[in-house]
Amino acid sequence: MPAISNHRPFGTPALGVGDCAPRATLDDYRGVVKNILANCYDWVMIAADIFRPGQWTDFFILVGTGAVTLTGLVFVAMSLNLKTIAVDATHRYRAINTLTGLALVFMRCALVLMGAQNHWSIGAELFVVSGISAAIFAKGYARATRASSGLRLSRIVGGSLVHLAEMIGAALFFAGYIAGLYIAAAAIVTNTCYMITAAWLLVIGVFDQKTSPRPSN
Repeated sequence: MPAISNHRPFGTPALGVGDCAPRATLDDYRGVVKNILANCYDWVMIAADIFRPGQWTDFFILVGTGAVTLTGLVFVAMSLNLKTIAVDATHRYRAINTLTGLALVFMRCALVLMGAQNHWSIGAELFVVSGISAAIFAKGYARATRASSGLRLSRIVGGSLVHLAEMIGAALFFAGYIAGLYIAAAAIVTNTCYMITAAWLLVIGVFDQKTSPRPSN
């Protein structure tokens, strides 16, 4: 039996370690890309199933319609007592917070009702708009507290807690927890009711200031 020589002919390239392994073809790369895209699609569809617009449309339409209607009524009431509201710091900042708060409730509902959204976009929208509303609320009442003593601390704390609850709910919904949307929705309704009571206190405060006897000289 002839001996097998380990010598290779001159000019023949040496075999590397990778030369024995099968080389990937174009079809193999296509299969890998298809699998990645399929997994991404399944992940996105599972995430999209967290929010079902049909179950929330009526709710946000109701709240948004009520908020924009109340905004118009408060604006009319303010225009009839503009001088009294502008002079008193408590009335002025309460009017600003009431109008801004109701307008931002309407903005939240309008943004949620926009089509082709998932829980990420809606959670981000609710968080950002609620943060803006909280900042305006805190700034207005802080200025009113420094300029006048007509505001109660309980209303400031209560309004701040409502905004904080909505922001927490929006963050949870953004993270993929449907319970966060229920928390945010409850906070939006509570905030709307809070603004209605603020508008009532504004009207009563203006009326009391008009009917109170003026000190004689």
